[in-house]
Amino acid sequence: MGPRAEVLLWLAQRASAAVLAACVAIHLATMIYAVQGGLSAAEILGRTRGNVSWLAFYAVFVLAAAIHAPIGMRSVIREIVGWRSRSLDLALCAFAVAIAWLGWRAIAGLFR
Repeated sequence: MGPRAEVLLWLAQRASAAVLAACVAIHLATMIYAVQGGLSAAEILGRTRGNVSWLAFYAVFVLAAAIHAPIGMRSVIREIVGWRSRSLDLALCAFAVAIAWLGWRAIAGLFR
């Protein structure tokens, strides 16, 4: 990859980190509030089922994770293992797709 692509990956890593930080904070605050309010997991799921706002929120959460994790792993693998070929980028693209697919399946299961 060229220097421009590396800069774009760096920006995507930082932007997805900011989105993840907000998503994690909202998710944890909501869960703590709900549990302290006496709601069970089944009641929480019952309230989120069919709610388009929560569906959109968790879709953004999954997308940010699917962007953030592979880019970070790419840096770690390149530094520790020394794997720098195009095959690393392809493997991590497949990993990103897997995260997105599995995350979307989890969301879809919650909102059926």
